[in-house]
Amino acid sequence: MSDYMYETMYILRPDLSDETIDQAITKYQSLLQEQGADIIETQHRGKRRLAYEIDRHREGIYIQMNYTGPGHAIASLERAMRYSDEVIRYLTVKQDMPSQEDESVATATP
Repeated sequence: MSDYMYETMYILRPDLSDETIDQAITKYQSLLQEQGADIIETQHRGKRRLAYEIDRHREGIYIQMNYTGPGHAIASLERAMRYSDEVIRYLTVKQDMPSQEDESVATATP
């Protein structure tokens, strides 16, 4: 599989309905899965105040996705978010996945 785990945090417009938010989450999850990624976890963080105003919005709906997969999946996800009217900001972070050896050493140490 992949040696990396990815986390994408994106902010949706605050004026979206609950149904539209659910559709957006499903759209981005299925886009990743079509590209060969495995969704580990998706968290709906709710509406929060932004640190600064973005496109005349003072609040945003925060969504966090953790997944593993190939790098080209992130490119297509971010392209879709860039052209979407629903998403006002997004950020993807790449993290090393702990190997089996690292986990066994960490549990064996007192």
